[in-house]
Parts: sequence; C-alpha cells; structure tokens
Amino acid sequence: MEYPELAARTRRFSHGAPREVTVAGDGSRVVFLRSAGPQDPADALWLLDVASGTERLIAEPTALLDADPAATSRQTRPGTPTIGSYALDAAGRVAAFALAGRLFRADLVHGDVVEVLAAAGVLDPRPDPTGERLAYVTDTTGGGRRGQLRVVEPDGTDNLLAGEDSGVTWGLAEHVAVEEFGRHRGYWWAPDGRSVLAARVDESRLPRWYLHDAADPTNAPTTVAYPQAGGANAEVSLHLLDLDGGWVDVHWDRETYPYLASVNWAEGGPLITVLRRAQQHGLVLAVDPRTGETQVHAELADPRWVEPIPGTPAHLPDGRVLVGGELAHDGYDARCLFADGTLLTPPSLYVRRVLGRLPAASGPADLLVEASDGEPSQRHLFRVRTVIGGGVDVRRITADPGWYTAAVGGGTLVVGAASLDRPGTRWTVHRDDREVATVRSVAAIPPYAPRPMLERVTDRRLPTAVLYPTTHVTGRRLPVLLDVYGGPGHQEVVAARAAWLERQWFCEAGFAVVTVDNRGTPGVAPSFEKSIHRRVADVVLADQVDALTALAEKHPDLALDRVAVRGWSFGGWLAGLAVLRHPELFRCAIVGAPVTDWSLYDTAYTERYLGLPEDGPDVYAHHSLLELAAEPVTDPDEARPLLLVHGLVDATVVAAHTLRLSAALLAAGRPHSVLPLTGAAHQATGGLAERLLTQELTFLRTWM
Repeated sequence: MEYPELAARTRRFSHGAPREVTVAGDGSRVVFLRSAGPQDPADALWLLDVASGTERLIAEPTALLDADPAATSRQTRPGTPTIGSYALDAAGRVAAFALAGRLFRADLVHGDVVEVLAAAGVLDPRPDPTGERLAYVTDTTGGGRRGQLRVVEPDGTDNLLAGEDSGVTWGLAEHVAVEEFGRHRGYWWAPDGRSVLAARVDESRLPRWYLHDAADPTNAPTTVAYPQAGGANAEVSLHLLDLDGGWVDVHWDRETYPYLASVNWAEGGPLITVLRRAQQHGLVLAVDPRTGETQVHAELADPRWVEPIPGTPAHLPDGRVLVGGELAHDGYDARCLFADGTLLTPPSLYVRRVLGRLPAASGPADLLVEASDGEPSQRHLFRVRTVIGGGVDVRRITADPGWYTAAVGGGTLVVGAASLDRPGTRWTVHRDDREVATVRSVAAIPPYAPRPMLERVTDRRLPTAVLYPTTHVTGRRLPVLLDVYGGPGHQEVVAARAAWLERQWFCEAGFAVVTVDNRGTPGVAPSFEKSIHRRVADVVLADQVDALTALAEKHPDLALDRVAVRGWSFGGWLAGLAVLRHPELFRCAIVGAPVTDWSLYDTAYTERYLGLPEDGPDVYAHHSLLELAAEPVTDPDEARPLLLVHGLVDATVVAAHTLRLSAALLAAGRPHSVLPLTGAAHQATGGLAERLLTQELTFLRTWM
C-alpha cells in the first residue's frame, strides 16, 4: 500500500493510538479514547487500572448503538459513530459522553454504561464534580434548538437551565473563543455541583455568511454567523445559574473588555481573563459567586498583543493566584509564571502550558508544566515549586530529546513522549517516580523513519529542518520543496517523527524538503513571536527566504534554481505570497485553503496581528494576495504557476478567498489551476487527502 493511501486509511497513523488521556482525581485510573485498530475510525472509551496495569474497555460505540434497534433512525451525525470526547467528575468515577447525538453515562468503578434520556442533539456533556448530575447543550442537528443548556437530575428529570430564541446560545463557546483563544467550553460547574457558570452568546449583530457546496445543488446553503475583521463580534456575557432557579450576572466592563479568553472554576472561586478588542491589555478577574462582582487580580499588557499561558489563571492551594505572562524588562525576554506577582519560573524557561499539580514531598503541591529550555524544537515537562519564600525552584522531569505532554491526578503521572527515534506517542504511567504501566497503542507503523537535520540559521537563529530521500547520495543536487506554515501559535520544526512523514514521502519522490519556523512562531521568545506585529508579510517571508539561502550554503545539494513552495491555511497564504513576490526564486506554488484577503477573515486573529482595518487599510492591502495577483505581469517568464486548493464548505477560511484569488490571477493573465474539494471543510481528510497528495506531486513534477 502506497503512503498516501495508508496515511488516509489510518488518519495519518492516529487510528488505534491513545488520545484524550486523563487521570482520576485519586490517581487510581487512567481514562482514554482509542479505536480498535489502525484502520478503525471509531474511538471507544477505555480505562487502565493503575494498581494492576490492566486495561478495560468501558464503552464501544457500535455495541452501544446496536443495543438499540432504533439506533439507525435516531442517529443524528453522519459517518462512523465515534466517541469524540468525554468528561469526568472530580474523582474520576463517572464519565459522560455524547454518541450519535445521544447522552451516555459510564460508571468507571463498576463498568456500567447507560443511556440517559435527553433532548435531541447532545453537545459537550459534563458530570458535575460530585458525579450526581449531567449537564449538556443541545444542537440543531438533532432537530432541537441549538444552544439550550440543560441538566439531568439523579432521578432522570431533564431540566432546562437556560435557553433563548435563535441567535442566542447558552453553554457554547463562540467562534473566536474556539478558533483564536483556545477556549472550547461555554459552561463550568461549581465545585459543589449546585450551580453553573454559563456563557451567553448573542450573535444577532453578526453578518450571515452562506456556505454552499455547488456540487450538490439540491442542498440548501449552511448559514454561518461570522465575525469579520473590522466588524461586529458576538456579545458574550457570564451568568451564575443556580439549579433551583437563581440567577446572578457576572459584572465587568464588557464594552472595554469584550473578549472572554479563559474561565476556570475550582476551589477558591471562578477566575476569568478578559481582553480589550486590540488585545494589548487584559485583566485577570476573580468572580464572587454570590454577587457576580469581580475584582482585579492582575493586569496583562503589551504594546503588540497579550499572550496568556494556557492553564492560567488558577488558584494555588495557599490562595495565591497563578498567572502566566511575559518578563520583558531588565534585559529579560521570557514567558514565565507568577504567583501574586512573585516569579516562579526562571527567565531561561519558555513556559507553554500548565498541566496540573504534582504532590510535593512537603508543603503545597508543585505545578506540572510544559516548557522549552533553549531548544524550541523540544518540549519537556518540568516540576515547579510554589512554596512561599522558596525562590525559583524548577526541575526537569523528562530527559531524552523529544516533544512531551502529560496528564496528572492524585500522584499518578501519565507521560506522552514523541521523538524522532520512534513512531507515534508512547504513553507511560508513573507512580512514586517509577514507571508502573504503559497505555497500549495499536496504531499502524509508518513506512518511513524520517531523520530531519534540525539547525538554527541566520543571525535570528531561525529553527529549520532539511530532509533528504533515504537513498540520497551526497553531491547529487535535488529540487527543493519549501513546505511552510509559518503562522502564529504553531511550530513545524519539532522533534517528533509524525511531523515529517508526509514530507519524507515527497523526499522519496525526488525532492529535498526544507521547513522553517520564521519569526512569529512560538517556542523561542516573546520578542521572536511579536516582531511580526502589523508587518507579518515582510517579516515572515524574509525569514523563509533568508533561511532557505542560509541552508543552501550549508547544504550544496539544495538546488535553489529549482524551488517550489507548498502550504495550507496560513501556509497557503504564505506560499502564494512567496511565489507572487519572489518569482525569481520560486518556480511554482501549491496554495491550500489560503486567506487571500485578511479583511475577509475573523476579528480576533486578524486584528491581533494587523490591527483594525480602519486604523490601517494600507496594512491590509499590503498583506492581500488579491492586490499582488492583480499587478500586471511585466515578464511572462516570471509568471509562475499556482495550484489553488480549497474545500467548498470550509467554514474557517471560506472558499471565497480562493475564488477571488483565481479571478484576480485570471484577470492579470497569471497561470494557475483551481482544485475545488467537494464536501470538504478546512482540512482534507480520508481518501480525499490521499488523492490530493498525488495531484500535488503531479503538479510539482510538471513545473519543476
């Protein structure tokens, strides 16, 4: 089986691999999702008993649905039924999940799984911390009203907690929260399970966009409320809802701070982070759950934009508030953790995320943190002491080079380790500083074992990688494929084998592949990320070109007279920008799902990096591919071909971006092809991805 087909059938070798790994509050159980094999797309709910090291299947989708003769008619979601996610109570004794739009409750101690009668179209079900009640939100795909927040009592009574007419949802995160702030939830249980903190989202002010797959004219368009750059945002408010019918509004200056970036409610009370629209200033607020009044715990400020650290803010056991932010004075350039203003992590550490708490030998619990220490291609786990007066005390837990994550609970630590030395992610269970079990993977083994050469180049020390065919002989010059992303918040040059499999396939077809993490990407330092502010195009493209040139000096087998560029989403925009601005260097470009006109993208992302359109129309014009494409072709030999690819029902980057770019290229006489993906959203998956790869390779061979 060829790589494209194998990657498509195995969902890029993720089917059969553990995911969504969590640990029970007492550390006795590890809960996770995993399908039955490398080509099985249906994830089931599993449990590993830490004491014995044995695994137990808790809930298998097909078995649950087949147990009900009416399952087929009641299923509300297309495709193979799968458990996409789950939520636990505080002790990790109860799990709740949705399957085919229906609500299920699993007793993780005894293994019983029951369906709970609920309104149609269940979304994001969550048990309360005591495990007695289940909350969920309704979805229209089940025939009901979207965005009703409901609670099922222990006796099975299903109560409406909050809900309104069309245009207003309760308990769901709005578009920019999900896409740009990483907040995927819209409601949070109180620690005692007697009330809920819920987001009310009013999208009535947003323009309506219509997505339609023209390949099926019998289907009506899908309507999307889209927050377009420079336009209105959804109105988001928070409310404390008592299960007995009480209601308290949470008060903050929503006009000045409209973005609700994060919410956390544990012992100590709710903490929220709110941001101004320009995102150059934010507040960490403590919420009084009795009155809804808020108190400022910390201010976040940056002349470019604020970048909160995931997992913060949070209450520490001693009552202090943990906040993540930047240390940008006295020569420091770091992302650090603070407790009520006291520095907890050294400036040398680039903190990425707070995962949870680890028991300490004495005093309060330590923090478990993902961070990088000098090498951005690696992400390690660190133990951070929080004791008052203890100074900065940090210890690295993981030793070997790689890309690590973890889950923790009650003294049990589960470490997920990816590296260049082995395929996939290996999950190991640790108690008392020793490994006691492994969470088994049944994923397929990829056909390649890529060995990218990771280097830092130019005076900016840009992270880069060069990848050759496995049979490459030194002295044989190869055409170069610059495979790019380059956008904020994401790295490509990482010490994990999965990142290089597809690129190795292009290598085996006769290319050398180069990847560069330009300024604007995370992992190095705040100044490295934020130097792109209002000048994204110039900085990002200059770094890609300079890094490519620097690598060619070190690697003479890179033939810079035969260079192609390929990217998707932000990378698609960057690929188009590269070939249009530098036709003397790039022979052709594969431009996938690109943002061609930034005024047609969402508010929070676009305005964070480019500012408001009305404050800098010239900035938006400078970053537009449409403006570049419309420029007259002065030298026909430098009119480089582009392959434009886009899903017709993409709700993240709508297909209008590519269609408008095609129209501009056509009007200017620039050669290009358009490959519309019928039925596809923002990412091409399955067989579509398999066939797309072969089309891309054909395009490259034609023009290289």
